[in-house]
Formats: sequence, structure tokens, C-alpha cells
Amino acid sequence: MENKTGKYFKYAIGEIVLVVIGILIALQLNNWNDVRKDRNYEQEILLLINQNLKNDSIALSNELFKAKEANALTDRLIDQVGSGNYGDSLNIWMGKIISFEIFRSQSSAFEILKSKGLEVISSKELQLELISYYDENLHYTYEALEDVKESFKEDWVPIMKTEFLDYKWREYAKPVDSKAFFEKQLTLSLFKLYQENRASGVPYIEGALEKISRIRELSKKHMND
Repeated sequence: MENKTGKYFKYAIGEIVLVVIGILIALQLNNWNDVRKDRNYEQEILLLINQNLKNDSIALSNELFKAKEANALTDRLIDQVGSGNYGDSLNIWMGKIISFEIFRSQSSAFEILKSKGLEVISSKELQLELISYYDENLHYTYEALEDVKESFKEDWVPIMKTEFLDYKWREYAKPVDSKAFFEKQLTLSLFKLYQENRASGVPYIEGALEKISRIRELSKKHMND
């Protein structure tokens, strides 16, 4: 009787051990599945963020080119006016100078990531770089571009209404009397101030572009690990 009891006891213990092992294996499989799902989601959201950043990079590069071109043309315009040349080329240059840069980030993927939690990105370094770009670089870039836009509205629009015959965005600006317009000291002062204002924003655009390159490099490395 004692032998049978011992056998039953050993059998019961064995059954319990098997059940426990089965539960542990099931839990491990669930953990693996969760990790796989998290990894897949991380890959998907990083692909979307990278696409947004690629578009931001293209847009920012275009606006950076326009800003640098406008400032270079301002120098040429001032040189020409200083030499007493008031040719039609100045009208074309002014069309590009008397404008402002426009940019709005494509941040939908990052907003989705924030709603899910930044910890979805397993790389702490990548998390910090994303926060830096969307919360800092973009903030300063927007501020710089807004300053130029406000200067355009407050300084140039009133002059365009009284001093210009015609104006077409980024194509040309035709003064009523070019010689009289450029001989006003206020005119050249305004061109110089506008140039300085625009130039002050260039480093912020360049910084944002550098940050995008850094994030895309880190992201590519992280996804390939």
C-alpha cells in the first residue's frame, strides 16, 4: 500500500512539474511573440519617420537654397545700385529677394510614435535625437522663418503698395521709378536689414538638415542590427 502511495505521489509531482514546464514554455513563447511584435512595430514606425524626414530634408534644402540665393542677390543688387546701374535685372533679383521661405514639417509619424510612447524605440540615443529634432530644431527653424515673414509683411508690403508698379512672387518686382526708389537711403538700409534677418535663420535650417542626416543614419543602423 505504501509503495502504491509513493508511486502515486511521484506521479502527481511529475505531472505538476510537467504542467509548470508547459506554463513556463507558453509564457516564454508569449514573450517572444510580444518582442517580435514590438520589433515589427518599431521597424514600421521608423520607416514612416524616415519617409517624413526625407521629405523634410528635401523641403528644407529647397528653402535653404532660396535663402542663400536671395542673400547673394542682395549683395549683387547693392553693388549694382552703388555703381548707378538700375537695369531690368534688378527687378528679377528683387522678385527673389522680396519674399520669404515657407516650411512645414511632416511630423505625422512622430506624433503617432508619441501617442504610443517613445519607449517603442529601443535605442535611447535615437529617442533623444528625435526629440531634439522635433522639439528643438524645428522650433528654432520655425521662429527664424516667421521673423522673415513678419518683416516682409511689416516692412515690404507697405512699400510695395506705394512704390511698385507690379510684383509677382519670386519672379519680379517693378518699382514705379527705379532710380528714385534706389536713391532713397531707406531703400538700401531695408535691403540690408532684410538680408541680415534672413541670414540669421540659415544656421537653424542647416542645423535641422544636419539633425535629419544624423537621425536617418542612426535609424538605418538600428534597423539593421
